[in-house]
Amino acid sequence: MIKIHDLNAYYDDFHVLKNVSLEVGKGEVAVMLGPNGHGKSTVLKSICGLVEKVTGNITWSGEEIIGLGAEKLVNKGITYIAENRELFPEMTVMENLKLGAYSQSARPHEKENLEKVFSLFPRLADRRKQLASTMSGGEARMLAIARGLMSNADFLAIDEPSLGLQPNLRDEVARIIKEINTQGMTVLVVEQNIPQITELADKLYVLEEGKISFEGSREEALGDDHLKEIFLGM
Repeated sequence: MIKIHDLNAYYDDFHVLKNVSLEVGKGEVAVMLGPNGHGKSTVLKSICGLVEKVTGNITWSGEEIIGLGAEKLVNKGITYIAENRELFPEMTVMENLKLGAYSQSARPHEKENLEKVFSLFPRLADRRKQLASTMSGGEARMLAIARGLMSNADFLAIDEPSLGLQPNLRDEVARIIKEINTQGMTVLVVEQNIPQITELADKLYVLEEGKISFEGSREEALGDDHLKEIFLGM
């Protein structure tokens, strides 16, 4: 379980996150919504050791992890999937996937994780020799998620998986996240207002101006006219 208490994060002197507290239980899907530029991605990056200046507490299965670098956190099963995908464009699908298994904890499981990835993403299996630079936006997003799974993760922090995708591909991404969760993965997803993703949520958080403004179930969010219209796209 990820548990965050009074998290503050800074970029130089700019105070981005202000006493943010949240938790994602083992096997849950939590979705964080909110306007652009209000700190959602910074929450994920703080969990995953990618923000230098943070205070507060972040625990993973009871262990304090603030201050640990990204590589140590990957070895503990915590993986960040970036909004911009961060693929290696001149490498093939297979080469990108194998790079996802670089950590010490993932190497012994490379073969079995590759089988899982190809069962989830049969399109990637068909295109294993294709260069990442030649893939469509939807295919590239699937490859980014698949590479994250190759890290042998227990917790995925996924940043805007549906960004820029057509509605049918948003449905496909939502299906994949649901399947990953069904297999036991704990997931925290940052999104804008994608109903396909929020329908998966065991709990929703809304982050505005660096602060949590709402925490609850999707059903509770549906009772709030502001959240329905602005963040749930309804």
